[in-house]
Amino acid sequence: MDVYIVLIGLVAFIAGFAFAYWIKGKMVFEKIKSAEEEALRILNDAKRKSETFLKEAKIESKGILYKMKAEFDAETKETKSELKKREHRLIQKEENIDRKIDQFEPRERDLAIKERTLTKREENIEQSKLKYNELIEEQKFQLEKISGLTVEQAKELLIRAMENEARYEGAKLIKKIENEAKEEADKRAKKIMATAIQRYAGDFVAERTVSVVQLPSDEMKGRIIGREGRNIRAIEAATGIDLIIDDTPEAVILSGFNPVRREVARLSLMRLISDGRIHPARIEDVVKKVGQEVDLVIKEAGEQAAFDLGVHGINNELIKYLGRLKFRTSYAQNVLQHSVEVGFLSGIMASELGLNSKLARRMGLLHDIGKAIDHEVEGPHAIIGSKLAKRFGENSKVVHAIAAHHEDVPPNSVYALLVQAADSLSGARPGARKELLENYIKRLEDLEKIANSFKGVSNTYAIQAGRELRVIVESNIISDDEAVLLSRDIVKKIEESLTFPGQIKVTVIRETRSVEYANK
Repeated sequence: MDVYIVLIGLVAFIAGFAFAYWIKGKMVFEKIKSAEEEALRILNDAKRKSETFLKEAKIESKGILYKMKAEFDAETKETKSELKKREHRLIQKEENIDRKIDQFEPRERDLAIKERTLTKREENIEQSKLKYNELIEEQKFQLEKISGLTVEQAKELLIRAMENEARYEGAKLIKKIENEAKEEADKRAKKIMATAIQRYAGDFVAERTVSVVQLPSDEMKGRIIGREGRNIRAIEAATGIDLIIDDTPEAVILSGFNPVRREVARLSLMRLISDGRIHPARIEDVVKKVGQEVDLVIKEAGEQAAFDLGVHGINNELIKYLGRLKFRTSYAQNVLQHSVEVGFLSGIMASELGLNSKLARRMGLLHDIGKAIDHEVEGPHAIIGSKLAKRFGENSKVVHAIAAHHEDVPPNSVYALLVQAADSLSGARPGARKELLENYIKRLEDLEKIANSFKGVSNTYAIQAGRELRVIVESNIISDDEAVLLSRDIVKKIEESLTFPGQIKVTVIRETRSVEYANK
């Protein structure tokens, strides 16, 4: 029973599967048929479109061909026209060439004739050249025979003559350049000095070489002298200064070579007079205290001078020596004030020249440092000062400038020359230095006497307070060149014979006058 059921189910399954397969085949057949119909339709449409495209392409190609043909015809026509124009121009050029050929043929014949003529002339010239060369050689031989010199010797003589002439012309040119350079240098130097003087306005400080102490009454002179002169001896022993008590009313004169000691004595005496107690013990005590005060003043003066000039790093001992210059004078000009002034002028001129102005100010400030001890040490103050500066650590340039500012050693730098110039400017300016009337008159007389001692001098005049000497010479004895030498000789003799502040200008004047009178 079960077997029958299984068989029935199997048969049913097979039948269903077969039916399903038939259905599927039918559906596939329908789809294939539909696809074939669609493909046929697409082919027909494509065929129709291709026929349309072919027709349109044919029409378009015909249009393009027609257009191309029209353009080609136009270009061909234009080319033909251009070719015709070129052909016409070529024909004209051929005609012109033919005409020119016709013209050149006679010229060519003429040139051929001229060429033959020139050839003959060249041959004649060559023959003449040979003949002239023979004549020149013969003339050379005759010249050598007459002069006794060969050609090489004559050339050498000519070269020497030309060389000498060139040297002479060169010397004249060098002299001219030197004169122009000197004039320009003088102008620039005067301008720099004038600028320095204008930019610096220093005080005029002048002091005497002796000190005078005013007394309240002449009775004070006796108290100063003391019993048997013990007070005056105590003052002189403590200060090292001589007291001159004479008939001068109500005054005591202090005389001494050392300006610092003289200042100590002056202040001590004034304090003793003010106090009223004058005896040896009191004198020693007051002089000691005043000496300490003056040392402090000296140091402050040196520091103030360095500060005013902006100079730093100077050794303390050198500062003290610098401050001592406050009590030192030269021709009544205060040496410390003079040193400050020289420092300012040196710095200004160095700045104008583009140099180190600080270094120049340092040199100017210390240039007279030797005068602080020149009464204690033998030798010129410039050399003493240079050794002092070297001992206290100043650099070699500063040391050299100090030593060279009075030509004790030759200057080897611009700075040394600037210090020289500033020193002269400071000493030579009006009011800087003073002299006694007797010394002043004697110096003028000595100046004129020195100039009159030379041969050919007719008159001599010392002018500008003795700072210029004008010498008039006889023109028939002294020539222009000799006048230059005479001015140098006079200057040399003045430097050897006289002591003077600043500088003295010597001008030698030589002139020739021709005088005639018109009469009727």
